[in-house]
Amino acid sequence: MVEQNPFFTPSSLPYGLPPFADIRDDHYRPAFEKGFEEQLREVSNITRRRDMPTFENTMIPLEQSGQTLERVATVFFNKSSSDSSDFTNALEEEIAPLLAAHSDAITLNSPLYWRITTLRDQLPQLGLDDESTYLVERYYAEFTLAGAGLDDDAKETLRDYNQKLSTLTTRFEKNLLADTNELAIVIDDVAELDGLGAGEISAASEAAKERGLEGKYLVTLVLPTGHPYLDSLTNREVRERIMTASRSRGGRGGDNDNRELVLEITRLRAERARLLGFANHAAYVTADETAKTPEAVASMLGKLAPVAARNARAEQADLQQQIGDSFDLDAADWAFYTEKVRQAKYEVDTAEMRPYFESERVMRDGVFFAANQVYGVTFTERPELVAYHPDARIFEVANEDGSPVGLYILDLYTRDSKRGGAWMNPLISQNSLLDQPVVVVNNLNVSKPAAGEPTLLSYDEVNTFFHEFGHALHGLFAHVTYPKFAGTNVFRDFVEFPSQVNEMWMLWPEILANYAVHFETGAAMPQEFVDKIQASSAFNEGFKTSEYLAAALLDQAWHRISADDTVADVAEFEAEALAAVGLDNPAVPTRYSSAYFAHTFSGGYDAGYYSYIWSEVLDADTVEWFTENGGLTRENGDRFRSLLLGVGGSKDPLEAYRDFRGRDAVIEPLLERRGLKD
Repeated sequence: MVEQNPFFTPSSLPYGLPPFADIRDDHYRPAFEKGFEEQLREVSNITRRRDMPTFENTMIPLEQSGQTLERVATVFFNKSSSDSSDFTNALEEEIAPLLAAHSDAITLNSPLYWRITTLRDQLPQLGLDDESTYLVERYYAEFTLAGAGLDDDAKETLRDYNQKLSTLTTRFEKNLLADTNELAIVIDDVAELDGLGAGEISAASEAAKERGLEGKYLVTLVLPTGHPYLDSLTNREVRERIMTASRSRGGRGGDNDNRELVLEITRLRAERARLLGFANHAAYVTADETAKTPEAVASMLGKLAPVAARNARAEQADLQQQIGDSFDLDAADWAFYTEKVRQAKYEVDTAEMRPYFESERVMRDGVFFAANQVYGVTFTERPELVAYHPDARIFEVANEDGSPVGLYILDLYTRDSKRGGAWMNPLISQNSLLDQPVVVVNNLNVSKPAAGEPTLLSYDEVNTFFHEFGHALHGLFAHVTYPKFAGTNVFRDFVEFPSQVNEMWMLWPEILANYAVHFETGAAMPQEFVDKIQASSAFNEGFKTSEYLAAALLDQAWHRISADDTVADVAEFEAEALAAVGLDNPAVPTRYSSAYFAHTFSGGYDAGYYSYIWSEVLDADTVEWFTENGGLTRENGDRFRSLLLGVGGSKDPLEAYRDFRGRDAVIEPLLERRGLKD
């Protein structure tokens, strides 16, 4: 078994693609154990040296350490999120505290911290290049923030906090996946799905069959509070069932209830922050982000919230007028009547666009084509290469001159074993120190129709595809020396910026004309559809901004409590937090309620969900730059690639932005985009 474990040596497959066909469940645990032991030995070899620290005898071997652990961890955590099982769930709960302890064994290592500190104090004399200098600075900042300077007793307490939190956040994610699956809506009569298209009904039928519910229909839940079907379903009772199920996830009692986990996670985070010298967890997190303080976050979000809430109330009045006096608008009605008002005001029906968004065309002639036009890259499917699931497809990416870029894996469809939402994972991240190539994965959650039927995407699903592909391009294009800076390893409140910029190409005329054709007739999408969408671009932005800001401010509220605060009731705390910022409109629920807020309680966005709109300031400013400078040109794409995407995390991201834009970003383009400019 030891000799045959595929994680023990680098893969010999193209681009180092993990040998998924050879990987078995019983390979993971031994590989984790070997990875832990191996990296600790490598770190010990650094700290046992008797000579004075140099960049070559400290930073280089530190960056070279942990390769076995990296190989197994990237594959395992991709599998546990996209194709989980009882085995992966159990192993993840076992491994989470071990990983936390392993990380602490390195970041809290006093001799190692001394060596890094010594180098940091001598930086002016070391004569290092910019990336190497930044490497020392980042290690010093991160180790200091992680508690490397604490005394031994405090470090022991910190280790306890970190291990407990790793277990609790892992349990939160598993509870949420289980409850999401349990709360899927079973429909007996297809008539109750009136308003959905044939592809959506076929997908609901297939989902039911997979659970042994022959002849029925299953509406599976998505990660946010709302659901794509709510804008089309004519049956109000079914809409209410979907909304009620969505909002009850993780908070209805039983084995999958997350409310006690929310209280325990936030309490431990607050106590850890105090131990590390911060007033609260939000202060601890933002100290090493571009925002720097929770007050800066509050200042920006606080300016946007009242205007967004005001606009949402105006939109609500329009929707109620459409309904009349028969009933009061409810959260489950918002999307449905929004489409009614959109049609009445702008003659826009996004459902009419779905036949023009066949997934294969969207991928090849939209997403890939845009990348080709902007950056010159091409995509060739490699069906002979085996991915981790039959639905996942592998593509080779090459530059215009034929030189290799890496591999891109697309996993499009939803399944019970996949967590909700959409995301990008790196499997291998480029860096020249280890001579590593790059392999990235995009996961989406599109309903899969019956065999032989087309997969027609909604407008929002197409937008999500372009967004997540922006993360993939960031991972593919980053070209750095050191593993620490590879791919999307940038500040969390910057990481969404490149992906949001990539959304711009979805409706760009040359791109749209190339992919938006009717799946049956081949006719191009009528220009009037696009014109109407653009004319109504600020429509419903009050709702969209309000439900997002409600989640972002709720995340901040949970993480601005101090270690001395006592919170006993999740629902009460949430209600008070939303009321305090004027975003407690029952018809506009928060995008994520606490018990199913995976981003903040299991997804690494704790005290950082503000990142999306924080990054959108840069995004909107960048879209304005592209527009002012000729739009879709290779010259523009090459500039954006070389000065922003290509640097990965190897320099301060705001400095990289200034290199690209020539100045800091301004907020006015964002306010204009979201209809918030008074």
